[in-house]
Amino acid sequence: MYRERPSRLGGGTVVWTCGPGPTGRILPDGCTDLIWNGGLLLVAGPDTRAHLFGRTVGARYTGVRFEPGAGPDVFGVPADELTDLRVPLADLWPPERVRELAERVAAAPDPGAALEAVAAGRPRRADPPGPWRRAAVAALGRGLGVADTAALLGLSERQLRRRSLAAFGYGPKTLARVLRMRRALALARTGLPLAEVAARAGYADQAHLAREVKGLTGAPVSAVQPRGAKRSTLLPSGSETTA
Repeated sequence: MYRERPSRLGGGTVVWTCGPGPTGRILPDGCTDLIWNGGLLLVAGPDTRAHLFGRTVGARYTGVRFEPGAGPDVFGVPADELTDLRVPLADLWPPERVRELAERVAAAPDPGAALEAVAAGRPRRADPPGPWRRAAVAALGRGLGVADTAALLGLSERQLRRRSLAAFGYGPKTLARVLRMRRALALARTGLPLAEVAARAGYADQAHLAREVKGLTGAPVSAVQPRGAKRSTLLPSGSETTA
């Protein structure tokens, strides 16, 4: 069973846990995660497509999911170096330091709180990114076009793309597609007819919605967001490689 709670780190960060269960589908959400799989600290980069994963018997995962654009500030690498990847944290941080952190998480009564401490203890850069990231997510998330979003931020489209790759792991067009899909799935969860979901989320029609969801998830809307489901993913980041 998947559960999540707001993180004390704030800024849209959440702490999630996922226990034993069936194979799941992980949908793109523009986020980056720090994951503890019971023996290893992992980093899940932003996804451009869905991942299928299976969990071993008795396996339990805990993670901290950072809002879109926050990953580089935590892990110290541009997001596009992690796009569609799951890598050991020791590949990004000094291995000895990561071993020490893993021991702390393993011994902690609350792995989620321990992961929060790992993220909170990461030295922040002297010149942290400005608020443009959240402004870009907000604008693209409500359906503003790339050109208009760039103008809103006082950037050229080329500058916005370069910044987006480093912050989000992909360009603004892909980020807009992912955010629109998440908005559509949230609407579908309320039980609205798909034709109305498509109109409200900014798709040309229901067929357009179906094509986009299938392209990003590899499955129809009914499979990734059944009516009444609380979430469309069991594990927001991670993959079969973490099992």
